[in-house]
Amino acid sequence: MRLFLRILSRGVVAGALIVLAAACARLDDRHGYVPEPSTLSGVVVGRDTKETIGSTLGQPGTRGIVDDLGWYYVRSDYERFLWRAPVEVDRQVVAITFDDAGVVQNIERFGLEEGQVVALSRRVTDANTQGISLLRQLFGNLGAFDASTFFDEN
Repeated sequence: MRLFLRILSRGVVAGALIVLAAACARLDDRHGYVPEPSTLSGVVVGRDTKETIGSTLGQPGTRGIVDDLGWYYVRSDYERFLWRAPVEVDRQVVAITFDDAGVVQNIERFGLEEGQVVALSRRVTDANTQGISLLRQLFGNLGAFDASTFFDEN
């Protein structure tokens, strides 16, 4: 009987150590889908359409809310321990925008680094604003109007 209790107690201690070791293990979770860069390289800006993108990359996880001119593929990687809430360690977003005819206009890939959204890669059509910022566009239009167009001469 004494030998049985000794074996049983060693089994309980070994089982408790295994459970404690498993509780300390890190669990990685991945949610969502982002196409690989090699797959995205086959997409041609200005030529491919929503239909070809849908068949090549698959349907997006999120679309533009108002006009459906943007498709967004999002993937988040989480790290969690059994006793803690999950922590997001990486996020990638591929944003594909279309013109009114449904042709690919831009492809941008964003990441999450130190809590800041960072552009990882960007492919844009040539008809862009040539790198002019929004403020430069606004201030550039200050002297480009005629005050007489605001008053009706009738």
